[in-house]
Amino acid sequence: MTGDAAPRDPQRLCAALGVEVPPDLLLEALTHRSYAYEAGGLRPNERLEFLGDAVLGLVITDALFRRNPDLPEGRLAKMRAAMVSAKALADVAREVDLGRYLLLGKGEDATGGRDKTSILSDTLEAVFGAVYLGCGLPIATDLIERLMTPILDATEQLDAELDWKTSLQELTSQRDLGVPQYVVAESGPDHSKVFTARVRLSDGLHGDGQGPTKKDAEQQAARATFIELSGDSGSS
Repeated sequence: MTGDAAPRDPQRLCAALGVEVPPDLLLEALTHRSYAYEAGGLRPNERLEFLGDAVLGLVITDALFRRNPDLPEGRLAKMRAAMVSAKALADVAREVDLGRYLLLGKGEDATGGRDKTSILSDTLEAVFGAVYLGCGLPIATDLIERLMTPILDATEQLDAELDWKTSLQELTSQRDLGVPQYVVAESGPDHSKVFTARVRLSDGLHGDGQGPTKKDAEQQAARATFIELSGDSGSS
């Protein structure tokens, strides 16, 4: 998605989602803080994101609980973490072309903000918050379940890949290797940083990982270390 793509009419987003969100709430949900700062007088979407995160968590937790009556709490928690992760939400946002509706500041737009995982995931949560406020919980629940069903259907196959850091900590605890520590370095310009991470355990340094954020790099390092210690071939 290019930085110079003109934002679309927000009402087209309502049509794509199959919901009618009050215009003021929809505008707020789509307003990134960079645009709010440049335009002045606009409320950024961060409060709606906060609310939408809670609504999303409730809907997903309820769905997982009902669909998996025999799974323990730990496994359900991993599934939920995967489903509400920034990557998963950004993928859903791309499916509905949410980036084309964002209101971004010129600098953020020019550096590819319309396709940034963090911005897309945060905005989708803000949209969920706006739908909840403007349309009520039943409609918000229906929307979230419709958008997240492909991920929900795949959760049974995800297992350890859902949260490699948690899985690694459970494994190192079993093997008395201590709590994993992450040694992180960064390189590159501010708008295009690359993070690298290594896992330090009581017996020394282990797997490394790389990603566009510190969290991504740590997850990849945890994944490499988990596979190394468990002797897994890498399949989940």
